[in-house]
Amino acid sequence: MMPKTPIYFVPGLAAGPEIFENLQFDPEKYELHYLKWFEPLALEESLSNYAMRMTDLIKHENPVLVGVSFGGIMVQEMSKFLKAKKVIVISSVKSKKELPLRFKIANISKAYKIFPTKLVSNFENYSQFFVGKTLQKRAKIYKKYLSERGEKYLKWSVKSVVKWNQEEAMEGVIHIHGTKDAVFPYERINDAISIEGGTHIMILTRAKEISTIIQEKLSTLQHSKQTSK
Repeated sequence: MMPKTPIYFVPGLAAGPEIFENLQFDPEKYELHYLKWFEPLALEESLSNYAMRMTDLIKHENPVLVGVSFGGIMVQEMSKFLKAKKVIVISSVKSKKELPLRFKIANISKAYKIFPTKLVSNFENYSQFFVGKTLQKRAKIYKKYLSERGEKYLKWSVKSVVKWNQEEAMEGVIHIHGTKDAVFPYERINDAISIEGGTHIMILTRAKEISTIIQEKLSTLQHSKQTSK
């Protein structure tokens, strides 16, 4: 019997492992592990140093790393400190060239410093003002999945995304992206597997498709290694 492939998942900014609950993987082939965000040492801690500390949570050799949104940036940074079988990013970016213009403006103007982190950290206090069925439905989703709300962590995360300075995409990264992503617009994304109509939260709404794509890619990778022996 072939050993199971370990897959480590990193959620998006402020999110917890719950965002991966709809993914479906063959339990005979894959061993799933979910990482949580922890508090940065300081607001000035570098993204690289945080990623190095997060690799301490990896307990397997040659794991597959999967990250969503900011988690996608994180797994790319983590892969610089360990040997990964494959790096997969979902609803994310592979270099600063793919960041939207508003992120670049926020970096230059330092507008990220005034990001309303209290809106997230005290979400329950504000959700009562969400009027209408659509907004109320979104509020319920946010309450459930935005579980990491420490103000220090939130400020550090927003700054880290805006100031990410990856010049070129890393070789071999698999990128899955929705064509209706409003956070990281699809038009700025290069070399991605597209999910038609997928939004920035498609990890929740299109989990079955994403699961299939990941398993197909990993199966192809395994097959190519076996035939090359």
